[in-house]
Amino acid sequence: MGKEKDSYRYRPILFFICAYLFTWIFWIPAIFLPESISPFLMLIGLMAPAVVSTVFVMASGSDALKQDLKNKVFGFYKVKWRNVLWAVIVFAIIIVCSILLSLLFGQSLDQFSFTKDFSFTGVGIAGAFFTITVAAIIEEVGWKGYCEDSIGNYMNWFWESMIFGALWSFWHFPLIFIQGTYHAGLMVNPLYAINFFVSAVPMGFVITWVYLVSDRSILACMIFHFFVNFMQEKIAMTPETKCVETIVITLAAAIIVLLKKDMFFESDHVGRLLAMQGGENHDK
Repeated sequence: MGKEKDSYRYRPILFFICAYLFTWIFWIPAIFLPESISPFLMLIGLMAPAVVSTVFVMASGSDALKQDLKNKVFGFYKVKWRNVLWAVIVFAIIIVCSILLSLLFGQSLDQFSFTKDFSFTGVGIAGAFFTITVAAIIEEVGWKGYCEDSIGNYMNWFWESMIFGALWSFWHFPLIFIQGTYHAGLMVNPLYAINFFVSAVPMGFVITWVYLVSDRSILACMIFHFFVNFMQEKIAMTPETKCVETIVITLAAAIIVLLKKDMFFESDHVGRLLAMQGGENHDK
């Protein structure tokens, strides 16, 4: 009986349908409502993937899946702090290289400074800091609690990263129409908005790397996600430089994949990811 319970079949397509549906039914109305109301709806929508992920796990009937989620959320011992530090350093290097390269296109060294405000409005400085913190926490519970594993159980991590990056990117789509959001601010030039969606795909590879090298720890991904959100908001990069940054992130992702070919292209976990209870130790 235990064997039957633990042979759980992941349902990635149903997960994404539910995650999109229960996010967008709150985000789409927020497009047409005042900025005083829309942040509340955006927060509820932001929580949807985490709620859907938790429901999928708790309703699965699989003791192994429930234990796996518990280990990923509360297994602080799983975090490889050296790898998290390396991930933060890598992203900091990406930002530095992006700004330096942007000088070739007429951008300024003044970008090596912090902005006074956040790019989105209506919630204040404290509220904006709270928002990016909560976003990092809630999103990773959703995406790493069930989503990425549900895709990765059926293919290697290279293709999982590609698919996840594209779907995660498009999940943000309604935000470009909601006044006061970072994404709506990009619509001063549609190319800036396109750049955001394109950049999420190589970023999918980077965050999958962070996930795997910390034994699938959600906490490690939360820390990295928060750092990315904070740096993207507070470093005074111009929209043009963020286009350059997409190229640099793509190169960084390619280097990571090449250096970690055994991790991204191994298929031992396919069809038995849950049985492996955390997979191989990719720290080596």
